[in-house]
Amino acid sequence: MKTTKKERTILIDLRGKKSRNYVASELSITPQMLGAIERGDRTPSLNLAKKIADYYGKTIDDIFFK
Repeated sequence: MKTTKKERTILIDLRGKKSRNYVASELSITPQMLGAIERGDRTPSLNLAKKIADYYGKTIDDIFFK
């Protein structure tokens, strides 16, 4: 799963006004990990990608492949 600049925007848009710390806490990951995923520096595992997609009410494809 390769995150691109477009996906970074999708993740940040989905997070909206929620803080990175808040969303990371909800996902049981560190804010640093969430930031790295949002920037495209890290690719989440399939399990984490599913957890992120479920959290935002989207599919993995919607977030990471479009």
